[in-house]
Amino acid sequence: MKSAWLFPGQGSQYPYFLNELPQHSIISDTLETASEIIKEPIEMLQTEEALISTRNVQLTMLTASVATARYFLSLGVSPQFVAGHSVGAFAAAVIANVLSFEEALLLVKKRGELMEELQDENYGMAVIVGLSENRLEEIVSGLYTDEYPVYVSNRNSLTQLTLSGHKRAMQKVIDEVDGKGASSAKMLKVTTPSHSPLFLPVQTVLKEELDSLELGRPSIPFIANRNARVLRRSKDIAQDLAESIALPVRWHDATTVLYEYGVRQFIEMPPGDVLKRLASSAFPEIHSYAVSKNGIDDCLYVEKNKGV
Repeated sequence: MKSAWLFPGQGSQYPYFLNELPQHSIISDTLETASEIIKEPIEMLQTEEALISTRNVQLTMLTASVATARYFLSLGVSPQFVAGHSVGAFAAAVIANVLSFEEALLLVKKRGELMEELQDENYGMAVIVGLSENRLEEIVSGLYTDEYPVYVSNRNSLTQLTLSGHKRAMQKVIDEVDGKGASSAKMLKVTTPSHSPLFLPVQTVLKEELDSLELGRPSIPFIANRNARVLRRSKDIAQDLAESIALPVRWHDATTVLYEYGVRQFIEMPPGDVLKRLASSAFPEIHSYAVSKNGIDDCLYVEKNKGV
């Protein structure tokens, strides 16, 4: 049975999630390395107050995912594919040996800081459930203005879509879809209009940073965020890591591609279980687990026995 390891993006975090990681030297060493690289204790970035910062969320999530995946690898288990949602893609790139952990940390630190510089309390994201992508695109295009921009951003499932943009414009979309097919429409508690053209300046800097690195040859196929293609060349992965901040994450398409390649087991690295639930919803017959939900021992067991 083929498996894919999934690495979550911003939104899956919760206070003190690093404290729930398994007690193992590989994990503690990874946390210590992270602290040395960013020159501050990584554990101090996981408090409720600290997690208000986009930078801190992304650094702690990257560290948690990489630490746990390294623990899996140390026990002789590995996936056939890796995929990460948004910032989770940097963790996937580390496990695929395209980026070193240090390179990924510094890139994510820069990414988070640039996103915060462009943050404005008038901007953010919203989630719409129950409408098709085409229908939501029609509504959004009719309400978009240069003064109050709004975009359809992440495609998490066939009917779970996100908006990014000005809150006034997003509220108009929410009001428009209410009672017209959407089963849920609400603002998210974020001030970053991620995966929209509003973050093109971040994309430019990330591309320059990635172009300056000597990337490794991927040891595991990597699923792209922006077009859900299977990537096997480091330069293509670098392009995806840079460009996806300003483009929608086509997560449902990515899961579908993995299924078409024969993946029947998904393991989500910490924190949270959002990607596990999306996979199970899209393909009820597959086996889907999350370390945070199912526990490290059960996830290791099914990975070790996936070929049985």
